[in-house]
Amino acid sequence: MRRADRLFQIVEILRDRQLTTAAYLSQRLEVSVRTIYRDIQDLQASGVDIEGEAGVGYLLRHYDLAPLMFNAGEVEALVSGLQMAKAWMDTDLSDHADKVLNKIEKILPPSLKNHIAELYVLAPDFHVPEELRRPMATLRHAIRHRRKVKIDYRDAEKKQSQRVISPLGLVFWGQTWTLVAWCDLRDDFRSFRLDRIINFEQLAQRFNSEPGKRLQDFLQKVKNNDNC
Repeated sequence: MRRADRLFQIVEILRDRQLTTAAYLSQRLEVSVRTIYRDIQDLQASGVDIEGEAGVGYLLRHYDLAPLMFNAGEVEALVSGLQMAKAWMDTDLSDHADKVLNKIEKILPPSLKNHIAELYVLAPDFHVPEELRRPMATLRHAIRHRRKVKIDYRDAEKKQSQRVISPLGLVFWGQTWTLVAWCDLRDDFRSFRLDRIINFEQLAQRFNSEPGKRLQDFLQKVKNNDNC
C-alpha cells in the first residue's frame, strides 16, 4: 500500500471510531506500530485534528475532506460506471470499485448521497458468465506491464490455435468481452473473445509500445474502415 493511501486509510478509520489505538491501526494496515506513530505525527503536523498519545489511543476531532464539486448528473455517471465495473469485471477490480464507491459516499453532501441511493441505473451481474471474468485480472496485469500472453484459442468454427500476443485492451460489446491484441502469428491486430480463450499464460517476455501496433492505432484502423 502506498503511504498516501495508508494515511487516507488512517483518517477513514479514525472517522468511524471513538478511541483507536496504534496497535489496532497497525493490525488493520499491516505495518509496524512505529510506522503508525510516525504517520500520526505527520497527519497532525499537516493540520489533521487528531488528539491522543502513544500507548493510550487517538481520536479524530474535526476533519472533512475537501468537498467534491459534483452535480447530480456527474455523480450518476460516476456511480453508474463503478457499478458496471463491480458487476462486469473480475473480482479484484470489482473490489476496488466497491472501495471507491464507499469513499465517494463518505465525502458527498447529504443531497447527493440520497441521489446515489435512488439511482435507477442498474448493472446486474448475473448475465456475465464466469468464463468471461476468469482471465480478466491476468490480462489487465499483462496490459499494464506490457507482458506477452500465450493463449489457446477456439474460433467461431471450433478451430483451435495457440497464439503469442501483445495484449492492448479489453473491450465490452454489451454481450461479450473481447481482448484487442497484436498477434505474433498473424503479424496484425486481432480481437479474441474471452469466452473462447481455453487456456492462457502470462509470459516473462515484454513488448514495446511501437507506432502502428498500439491500441490507438487499432482504434484508428477501425474508425477508418467504418468510414469507407
